Amino acid sequence: MLRYLYADEISDCPLLQDTMFRDRKTQFVDRLGWDLTIDRRGWEQDAYDQMNPLYAIWQLPDGSHGGSMRVLPTTGPCMTNDHFCDVTGGAITSPLIWESTRFCLSPRASGRTGRISAAIMLAGCEIGLGFHLRHAIGVFDARMIRIYRRLGWAPEVLGARGQGRQRIAVGLWEFSQQVRSILCSAAGVEPAQSTDWFAQAFHVHSSSAKGGRLREVSPRWR
Repeated sequence: MLRYLYADEISDCPLLQDTMFRDRKTQFVDRLGWDLTIDRRGWEQDAYDQMNPLYAIWQLPDGSHGGSMRVLPTTGPCMTNDHFCDVTGGAITSPLIWESTRFCLSPRASGRTGRISAAIMLAGCEIGLGFHLRHAIGVFDARMIRIYRRLGWAPEVLGARGQGRQRIAVGLWEFSQQVRSILCSAAGVEPAQSTDWFAQAFHVHSSSAKGGRLREVSPRWR
């Protein structure tokens, strides 16, 4: 199932929290070779995890992490504007554009990576529609572009830097109901179920949704 949790809520789900940050270490440090900080618990975290980001997480039946991404507004500190202005040509700041980073899949997702990837992207689309945004911006491993294309929601690539496994790209995704429908199909999730997961997370009655769009949802940033 999809979970939407702010950083100050995720400690209420200790197994989900522990496996998410451990899986981030496995993916970004062990597999991709990124030079990131790992704490004594084996967690990969950075300064942006201290800014009360919103996490969109696919939770496996045993309560552990299957995949996730991290969301922050571009109107505050974010990875794209703090570290990648040379790629984008300058800071991209708008209340209608939020940043999505740390797209991660768990090793426990083996055999289901396509559907779980689509589900995480679906969560991103639900966030965009639910909070009335126009675009998401993201920093990602450039090799992910083929996955995004296969799943039906490829970004507009704004630029990239680095070579091989170290090549990082910045992309811009546009939210739409059409994309939501494509991702629901790719993830094997009924649109009504996706709407209910989002509604439950943000305490919005799903009956207030029109065409999958929820009203009266406000972000909660520290």
